Amino acid sequence: MFQSLTERLTKVVRKVTGRGRISEDNVRDTVRQIRMALLEADVALPVAKSIVERVLERALGAEVAQSLDPGQTFIKIVNDELISVLGGEAAEIRRTARPTTVLLVGLQGAGKTTTAAKLGRLLSTRGKDRVLLVSTDVYRPAAREQLATLARTLEIECFQSLSEDPVLIAEEALEAARLGGYGWLIVDTAGRLHVDAEMMDEVGGIQAAVKPVETLFIIDAMAGQDAVNSARAFHDRLELTGAILTKADGDSRGGAALSVREITGVPIKLVGTGEKLDALEAFVPRRMASRILGMGDVVGLVETVERKLDKRAAEQMATKVKRGRELNLEDFRAQLEQLQQLGGLDGLLDKLPGMNAAAAAQAGFDERQIRRQIGIINSMTPKERRLPRLIDGSRKRRIAAGAGLPVQEVNRLLKQHKVLSKTMKRVARGGGMERMLAGALAGRRAPPGRPGR
Repeated sequence: MFQSLTERLTKVVRKVTGRGRISEDNVRDTVRQIRMALLEADVALPVAKSIVERVLERALGAEVAQSLDPGQTFIKIVNDELISVLGGEAAEIRRTARPTTVLLVGLQGAGKTTTAAKLGRLLSTRGKDRVLLVSTDVYRPAAREQLATLARTLEIECFQSLSEDPVLIAEEALEAARLGGYGWLIVDTAGRLHVDAEMMDEVGGIQAAVKPVETLFIIDAMAGQDAVNSARAFHDRLELTGAILTKADGDSRGGAALSVREITGVPIKLVGTGEKLDALEAFVPRRMASRILGMGDVVGLVETVERKLDKRAAEQMATKVKRGRELNLEDFRAQLEQLQQLGGLDGLLDKLPGMNAAAAAQAGFDERQIRRQIGIINSMTPKERRLPRLIDGSRKRRIAAGAGLPVQEVNRLLKQHKVLSKTMKRVARGGGMERMLAGALAGRRAPPGRPGR
């Protein structure tokens, strides 16, 4: 998420970090580079101009000049402005009467239907209130069937109607939600490839009929300026209450997120971080600004781990390590699958301070390698997974052929597993963890430009 913008801004702010004094020329040059980074990230020109003007005004004032650490103060100014542009405080989905109606609007292809299912899952896990989904898209082939299929997958109910009138479908769903005692009604609407009067009239009719508490615009993070212009058009017609940013995991620019709050005035409430139906999380401006500046989101990482980690499997693994038992390849596969459940390496590293896709590549982390390793282990027999020492040359060739990979990949996996097993045995012995940490600290190289201690 925001890979390109993060890389550019990180390089820019690094130039002023640690300086005992920052001149006006330093400030103006840095601000100019920030402006270029924002524009390249597809941030709207008025928004980029507003950000750099505020940063420049504060940086040239007494705030930096009188600071004991001007570099850090400058970074704080940039961070504060990003937080302000992103919306300041986090905005949650509002809850009022039963059922609370949420209307999802946006252009075709932005991910409204999938987001409706994700939102339904999120709201259903927050409390005991049941969620009812409904699709009013009578134009896109199988649109209503798609939502119904997603609802069944999540074990959430989806309202079905024989009507072909979108407004009537929404009214029937609202009545069904009232009679059924549902806590939430999520209404998915039809989109177009571009904003037109017919679509706006239809969505306006649905809004008037169901009187939603929340009218959320679905923004495709990769759409750039088009998404911002569409959001403005929808807001002028419908008075949006918020937005949901989708496909953020595939966005390398992030301009839409930085622009929509400033231009429309509505907050981004949620962000889609992957294709899985649980990949929807709260949009917290303070954390997002920290991630954009390469400072990570440790709180978000902890929340992700708590939400998605299989605690029972983790406890079983910990017990096995404590008892000094050897970890077999089934254990190794379980750990790799846990990593995938947490959003993969990219998702985790994105929330660690100083880490991004480029840093991960330099460090040798490869998301595809995890999938390959799981494929290799799946190609083994249960006995081979439990007793890796049985795997000889002929077995390696068979396993490699089954996984569609060269034998060298099998050898690499077995070597990594062997190293992991030895490490876990070392940890199991008294003082093992302390020795590992001491060795890691002793082997660290000093950062560039600073002498080692």
